[in-house]
Amino acid sequence: MTTQPHPAWTPPADLVEASVLRDYQAWLVAHGLRPAGAETEPYADLHRWSVERPEEFWGSLVDYFDVPLERPPGAPVLGSRAMPGAQWFPGSTLNYADVVLRHRGDGVAVVLVVEDGTRAELTWEDLRGQVGAVAAWLREQGVGPGDRVAGYLPNLPAAVVCFLAAAGLGATWSACSMEYSPAGAADRLAQLDPVVLVTADGYHFGGRRHDRTAEADQLAAALPSLRARLLVGHLDPAAGGARGASYDEVVAAPVEPAPLPVPFDHPLWVLYSSGTTGRPKGIVHGHGGIVLEHLKWAALHLDLRPGSRFHWFTTTSWMMWNAQVAGLLLGATIVLYDGSPTWPAPDATWRLAEAERLTYLGTSAAYLAGSHKQDLDLAGLDLASLVGVGSTGSPLPESTAAWVNERLPAVWLASATGGTDVCSAFAGGVATLPAVPGEIQAPLLGVALESWDTEGRPVVGDVGEMVVTAPIPSMPVLFWDDADGSRYADAYFSTYPGVWRHGDFVTVTERGSLVVHGRSDATMNRYGVRMGSAEIYEVVDAFGEVADSLVIGLEEPGGGYWMPLFVVAAPGAVVDDDVVARLRTAIRTDLSPRHVPDDVVVVERLPHTLTGKRMEVPVKRILSGLPPEEAANAKSVDDPSALEQFVALRR
Repeated sequence: MTTQPHPAWTPPADLVEASVLRDYQAWLVAHGLRPAGAETEPYADLHRWSVERPEEFWGSLVDYFDVPLERPPGAPVLGSRAMPGAQWFPGSTLNYADVVLRHRGDGVAVVLVVEDGTRAELTWEDLRGQVGAVAAWLREQGVGPGDRVAGYLPNLPAAVVCFLAAAGLGATWSACSMEYSPAGAADRLAQLDPVVLVTADGYHFGGRRHDRTAEADQLAAALPSLRARLLVGHLDPAAGGARGASYDEVVAAPVEPAPLPVPFDHPLWVLYSSGTTGRPKGIVHGHGGIVLEHLKWAALHLDLRPGSRFHWFTTTSWMMWNAQVAGLLLGATIVLYDGSPTWPAPDATWRLAEAERLTYLGTSAAYLAGSHKQDLDLAGLDLASLVGVGSTGSPLPESTAAWVNERLPAVWLASATGGTDVCSAFAGGVATLPAVPGEIQAPLLGVALESWDTEGRPVVGDVGEMVVTAPIPSMPVLFWDDADGSRYADAYFSTYPGVWRHGDFVTVTERGSLVVHGRSDATMNRYGVRMGSAEIYEVVDAFGEVADSLVIGLEEPGGGYWMPLFVVAAPGAVVDDDVVARLRTAIRTDLSPRHVPDDVVVVERLPHTLTGKRMEVPVKRILSGLPPEEAANAKSVDDPSALEQFVALRR
């Protein structure tokens, strides 16, 4: 008999009844798309319909959200279902910027909070006028459909404005945050031959003002395709001079925007793979696919609506920046933050939620784990407006989820899994379902998600590869500089032809929820048992003596298997034999004897990607004999020198 886990959060009846998801269910019944009585049908039934009848489901989102989409009479929702190459809404036109700018009035659209206490707001009318003004300036530079506009910017309203202005002209946007080196940013942006570069003079982080004027100039020099620069004075409003046009001067006089209708799959933006093992891949998403996916995600799975106040801690390089802008599609207020989430104190993000009366707070699993580890006192904060907390970036430890649920029992905590590849989640929150610590509530609507074993068979209650068996509109329209589509096909469809393999190691439970065990390309297979690193990290993270950790499994030439655990001692702590013994005991007790590492190795530091993810695969490659410069792209590592230490640790 299967033991049913006890949910830590059960949605209150008033939240369920007032949720956007319930409203959508009632709308489906009223419009004849679901039978009478389905207004309150179980989520599993609604999800089943959404994947079995994709034309009805995705078409319904256009009407429910009143998307300004021009669609030829009789044109299908889905012209071809083949993956890769699915054709969504062939012949239809729209523009992402038009969906945002239809919202009018003096309500607040965008808030900027800087860690030094500076605060600014843009109303919907301000946003319209500034987008129109920047678009007019871009047109003067000759920018039009198909051109690329690049940003080297912190998380500012100007980044949102310039993105919307470029999108409105049919140009394609791409950005890197300013902590990237000029070489790292050029690795990404130079691929696109951008014609305009928007740069700021710096950013705030950890109580410091980081002047990046020289780095912005170096990046501009590395982009020979540029026609013009637009300069945002963030640290110094007078910044600019002869290097380019002043953003403040460009937006001084509002201009009425006029977004250009473009094909459904017209390139909206280019995001990038991590680039840890080679040149970052440019991942291109289309206007229409992102509009529908983000409306679905933000409204039906985060429960956002007009009047919501939405913040996700991010930089302009992470897909969560693009996802946060999605709040504007719904008429919600987005709250941007320039600074460190833990400065001047570890609870800085929670205090932001209090001060800005956030409805929904998005953050990383690492930040929540840090809050848990330090056992932050949240009781003294007024978080009455907070409905939901979202977690992404890596698997959320069960113990951390339980801690958040205990400290904030009225708040809906929803972990998610997805990726830059689709700029959204495959599985995440559902406001009408209970939440169990350590689990993701359910696959998102329209996502035909399964877990497959090594034979390509669906499995429930056991670990497997996460796959998506049917297309969704926000899958990439192409990879940049991939004329024959071979790199795109190889990235997702080489293992199971016609089926998207995402590279995550998951369990789909009998209740339809999801447990993520880590990346399958870093999966350990020890004595015939496949293990994910995430479950080991959850145990290790509970030790106050350990600040960071990384575990890999390595097949050895003689048929042996070596599974070392690398740890970094917390400031002021020592990882001695006693701590190592307690680590081994905890892993054996909480997981199994097979999860216990062969060696626990103390190192000074560990490498991460520029978005903070552990670099398991490059470390494994170095320990297998590859030189560090071949195992990882140094420009995609937060501390390239951290890779060198693993050369001496080879066996």
